[in-house]
Amino acid sequence: MTTRIAFLAAPEGVEQVELTDPWQAVMDAAGAPRLVSTKPGRIQAYHHLDKADTFAVDEDVDTARTGDFDGLVLPGGVANPDVLRMDDRAVAFVRAFFDAGKPVAAICHAPWVLVEADVVRGRTLTSWPSLRTDIRNAGGTWVDEEVKVCTAGPNALVTSRKPADLKAFCAAALAEFRKAAGA
Repeated sequence: MTTRIAFLAAPEGVEQVELTDPWQAVMDAAGAPRLVSTKPGRIQAYHHLDKADTFAVDEDVDTARTGDFDGLVLPGGVANPDVLRMDDRAVAFVRAFFDAGKPVAAICHAPWVLVEADVVRGRTLTSWPSLRTDIRNAGGTWVDEEVKVCTAGPNALVTSRKPADLKAFCAAALAEFRKAAGA
């Protein structure tokens, strides 16, 4: 059984390594990653504040269906989640994974989208440190850990702080995706 994982990114601003490392991990595990965005075409990735590579969008949020996926990855970057949280369609797409009980993995600034989707209440997660007050204000508990897997909700929520945490983030996300695909 092939695990199908959605990667949601804005048309511009995703931190490239936070997209490409988890993407490669899914591929290495014989999974099928799909890039979903708010617009068709290509997205522009960044290395912090510098433009990096572009990537082809497989589906946009208007056509992508939660039921077609076993899980969701939300890469970070500062601009990427800020744009996504302002798009009602993207927020609804994220919330649908929680409603369906499917695992979600978010790194760095990506939990901003989770805050906007109102899915962090009662959950424990980590992120880039500047989001801790946002997470607490949204009813979540923020911890400073390399990776945090929270199952105190309708789904598994995997979070990490920064690119240096990617190895642990990818391993934890893959474990949760495998569990969900096998269920």
